[in-house]
Amino acid sequence: MIFLDTHVVIWLYAHLFDKLSALSEKLINNNDLYCSPMVKLELKYLFEIDRITEKPNPIIDGLGKEIGLTIRNIELNQLIDQSLDIIWTRDPFDRLIVAQARLEGAFLLTKDTSKF
Repeated sequence: MIFLDTHVVIWLYAHLFDKLSALSEKLINNNDLYCSPMVKLELKYLFEIDRITEKPNPIIDGLGKEIGLTIRNIELNQLIDQSLDIIWTRDPFDRLIVAQARLEGAFLLTKDTSKF
């Protein structure tokens, strides 16, 4: 099980495969792919501030059909509690996305570097 961070979802949707490492491509091709519902919310935010040109539902739905990406739901209070221990970033999206991957015991495919 691999969780995809927001920018990886965007790269895959835009077919920017050159942004992915060989290891990333291997992980994507050989695992079930999930994302947090927070990725969907961050996509909406990025659309609203004109950082991306597509709304979240076509991105998530398109990747669901193309590569089997699924949003994995989680209880919000549990997610918030886990995110309170993440102090390497002030970005609420990053905190929640990392928290969910931790709770799920899954790898998070991301370009970000941190000590999580």
